[in-house]
Amino acid sequence: MTAVAELMDYAEVIERFDPVLGLEVHVELNTNTKMFCGCVNEFGGEPNTKTCPTCLGLPGSLPVVNGKAVEGAIRIGLALNCEIAEWCRFARKNYFYPDMPKNFQTSQYDEPIAFDGYLDVTLDDGEVVRVEIERAHMEEDTGKSLHVGGATGRIHGAEHSLLDYNRAGVPLIEIVTKPITGTGERAPEVARAYVTALRDLLRALDVSDVRMDQGSLRCDANVSLMAKDATEFGTRTETKNVNSLRSVERAVRYEMTRQAAILAEGGSIRQETRHFQEADGTTSSGRAKETAEDYRYFPEPDLVPIAPSREWVEELRATLPEMPWERRKRIQEEWKLSDEALRDLLNVGAVDLVAATVEAGATPDEARGWWVNTLAQEANTREVELAELAITPAQVAEVIGLVSSGELTNKLAKEVVQGVLAGEGSPREVVEKRGLKVVSDDSALLTAVDEALAAQPDIADKIRGGKVAAAGAIVGAVMKATKGQADAKRVRELIIERVGS
Repeated sequence: MTAVAELMDYAEVIERFDPVLGLEVHVELNTNTKMFCGCVNEFGGEPNTKTCPTCLGLPGSLPVVNGKAVEGAIRIGLALNCEIAEWCRFARKNYFYPDMPKNFQTSQYDEPIAFDGYLDVTLDDGEVVRVEIERAHMEEDTGKSLHVGGATGRIHGAEHSLLDYNRAGVPLIEIVTKPITGTGERAPEVARAYVTALRDLLRALDVSDVRMDQGSLRCDANVSLMAKDATEFGTRTETKNVNSLRSVERAVRYEMTRQAAILAEGGSIRQETRHFQEADGTTSSGRAKETAEDYRYFPEPDLVPIAPSREWVEELRATLPEMPWERRKRIQEEWKLSDEALRDLLNVGAVDLVAATVEAGATPDEARGWWVNTLAQEANTREVELAELAITPAQVAEVIGLVSSGELTNKLAKEVVQGVLAGEGSPREVVEKRGLKVVSDDSALLTAVDEALAAQPDIADKIRGGKVAAAGAIVGAVMKATKGQADAKRVRELIIERVGS
């Protein structure tokens, strides 16, 4: 591969090449136990405390399939409009990695449980792109490696590595798209929109917590470029384990500009895995990418095939919830939202958050205002997804209730939100700790009003002369004196009464 010092301008990339995407999304299921043993399935904990002979791959241990995981896989397949196999089985995928204790992964190869589906994805401007699904298959997750002593946290340059097998054996569903073509300059946006839609779907199914920050939803982004006159796909790279929606878009865009620069100089693309660097949005080389033959798949001899009856499949189909896109259409009608207003909610990822805030007692307009404006700005500042902010819909509804009851002004409410985001407790706890409650006691307000009138006698004369709008200056002075904690409406009333008396 020819090294290049600069990337190709994105507009030139689109002019000269057609991007081809392939997205592989790994979803950890939220079952109580692991895929093939009875170990607890939960995130974190002391290293190597949630293991047993089976998930450690010790000699003589035998796997048993988690029935709930099979159920989850079927429900995911049905929601993705897939065919559900009448008969399928597990296979051994052989490779050496230190975080795979058996030196093979129990997965599915040519006989997945779900195949030939699709997911319709809505872009920011309302355009709908159909992403075709090749397969959704069951497998087990690997453990985790911690590389110690290096500057990057990766194996290169590390002094030694530590292994934690708590995650080894966690139920995993891998959802693989067919090649995504024809998206042109919108390819990065399509990638992000697809993973977003998939995350929303999985959350609605309640089969995973889809926490990208904890690795329960991870995307491998395959990218290749075709010259405009080409008839065959180019060589692809696979950027592994991208763990945020924003990063999926950035990784695809970067790979397009990187590959285009290499091809334009007469170089060739190496088929390899790559690592995404969150700090600067670049990718770096990992390892040469294996082919299916390199994994030496063969049927897993310790597990019987799975043959879900058609009756069971239909029973599971009946358990599917209202799909996210159907829910959005219903919400749009119930809340009387314009297409533009709905797109605003979708663009910031606020539909479910607003709905939950409404369920907690807020009005749709109030909930929308807080999530789309104030909280979306907070998410942008922190460079996180809106749902990752450290505030719940119930807490937002509580803040809205405090404003509605007159206990807080909008300005004070924003301070309360800042306190909640900073981990200072619930909204009411923040109000108490910071002393942010509105001053509504007339005696305290009258003192502040008298001082403001005495300091600005010319304004007082204007009010007496009938220029009531001039009271705004006195209201402002009182609000400043009370650090924004006065009830502005009541202050204005007291000013008028005081000047008139």
